[in-house]
Amino acid sequence: MNQIEHDVVVIGGGPGGYVAAIRAAQLGFNTACIDENDVFGGTCLRVGCIPSKALLESSHLFHDSKQNMGAHGVQVTGVQLDLPAMLQRKDKIVSQLTGGISMLLKRNKITPYQGRGKLTAVDTVVAETPDGPVSIRAQHIILATGSRPATMRRVDMDGDRIGDSTTALNYPEVPDRLVVIGGGYIGLELGSVWSRLGSQVTVLEAMDRILPGLDKEIGQLAHRTFEKQGLELRTGSWVENARVEGQRCVVQCKDAEPLQCDRVLLSTGRVPCSDSLGLESVGIETDRRGFVPVDENFQTAVQGVYAIGDLIGGAMLAHKASEEGIVCAERIAGMKSHVNYGAIPAVVYTHPEIASVGRTEEELKESGVEYIKGICPYGASARAMALGDTQGRVKVLADAHTDRVLGVHIIGARAGDLIAEATAAIEFGASSEDIARCCHAHPTLSELLHEAALAVSKRAIHTA
Repeated sequence: MNQIEHDVVVIGGGPGGYVAAIRAAQLGFNTACIDENDVFGGTCLRVGCIPSKALLESSHLFHDSKQNMGAHGVQVTGVQLDLPAMLQRKDKIVSQLTGGISMLLKRNKITPYQGRGKLTAVDTVVAETPDGPVSIRAQHIILATGSRPATMRRVDMDGDRIGDSTTALNYPEVPDRLVVIGGGYIGLELGSVWSRLGSQVTVLEAMDRILPGLDKEIGQLAHRTFEKQGLELRTGSWVENARVEGQRCVVQCKDAEPLQCDRVLLSTGRVPCSDSLGLESVGIETDRRGFVPVDENFQTAVQGVYAIGDLIGGAMLAHKASEEGIVCAERIAGMKSHVNYGAIPAVVYTHPEIASVGRTEEELKESGVEYIKGICPYGASARAMALGDTQGRVKVLADAHTDRVLGVHIIGARAGDLIAEATAAIEFGASSEDIARCCHAHPTLSELLHEAALAVSKRAIHTA
């Protein structure tokens, strides 16, 4: 087996891995990136964030055309669903973006390897490529293999009738009835897609509320809104088993009658892809959940071997992995950059969107931090009225003594875009006064954040 030399080799071509590779190459390292798929982009781009958002947008337009365009004076009749075309559009977007990543790797002179990468020594990775194994030596090895959907005991997944989020991106027809196991953001997003397209969707969540990591007040608003949209949300529902019986699926919950449906989407979280990496061969141990422990430099217990993204736990978000990839490469180069984990935004791309950054009210109460809250409803926004989308609110949480912004939580139209300003405010240690003193263009949705910041000090202009 021939051995190839690189300065840095990254195992995993997702948003953590390919970004780490690009930054390492920018810093002058001879860099390679290995991914087992035939295209780079990882779960996020191939079967996660991007295709699901494409379907969310398409299904929203379909639903709006049938239900909401009349209020704008636009009469639409005979609206029909062309599901194959919708799926084809989704696939085209994925293809364009994965091609773009290949171009970026080439432009940055990064050597790509297709195949499963595995550690065989502290400085050696073997890539099992279609042309045979390739041995790669490198002074620095970055593990960025991401995560995969979690499975569940006694849920008999067949990859068709009972499947995970990847399966739900490609249903060949709209199921008459879909049961979603798990009330997190993935289940609600994909449940929303198929609900808009005509499926009767039931979401089963074992905990007492959906989106359990969300600010509770925002989560309660989301619950009521989704139910009005037609989603059936059953909290406190512990699934004991799910199976295929003939042409139907049967889902059994504890102390409840069995549910019959056409398809089941299992969406109960994700687990790290830390197996089959050869960690044990170099002395790296995972925790009980499979995550790889790292230090402040993202270095594992073995010098020269690093890990980032979903592999190390924390928020399993593509942009968090990308930030870690950049900082990891910069730390290897001797730079003193860091990731501010208190300023990592999160977005749920349902309608309305839900976005948050910083700490929730529950977290502040639990830690004994005194805070002041400012709220502005979407109904106070002229722009929201013009959009015909006035459901939702913006909430700003600020320290009661210093006025420093501690958290911002939004439910409403384009919340995922609005959260960027709040993220910048937290990153730079801004106060609610700082946001309130910034002039916001009128009429825009960004005025909602401005008004909520004013409300912190009880001087809101457009709300009581």
